[in-house]
Amino acid sequence: MKTCPPPGTYRYATDRVEGEGLRIGVTRHVPRGVSKGDWKKRGYFDLWLPLLSPSAELLKSYRDEKIIWSVFARRYRAEMKRPECRQVIDLLATFSLTIPFSIGCFCEDESHCHRSLLLPMILASRESLTPSSKFTTAAFASPPCYLAELGGVMDDLAH
Repeated sequence: MKTCPPPGTYRYATDRVEGEGLRIGVTRHVPRGVSKGDWKKRGYFDLWLPLLSPSAELLKSYRDEKIIWSVFARRYRAEMKRPECRQVIDLLATFSLTIPFSIGCFCEDESHCHRSLLLPMILASRESLTPSSKFTTAAFASPPCYLAELGGVMDDLAH
């Protein structure tokens, strides 16, 4: 199975870069004053996943300078260990094998942005995957979804 390059990151409202693929927004809130129809056109995101954003409380503590970056980072990583977050991270890691994408946020300084913490989690999950030639739709889909992969097998069964 041919795999895609690893996912990347981007900043909202920037020009697209060749190869960045699907833009996935990982912020708690959508851009203010930008209609849903303009999210993609204006370079924000193709898909919005607020589940992977820091909690409102954590983000407020950091913005209000009640905590330093290292504390924010530790707490964000802990938030991402919740089962629902872990499952989405693992799903993105699996998708990253065949679908190019980048995760984005508003932050100008990526070194102090949660996307710099989230990307390594996705990459670590991706590394733990063991792609095999059996990784096909048939392994996961209902029969109507994978009949085409069976080729002549269904024809043989019909006779």
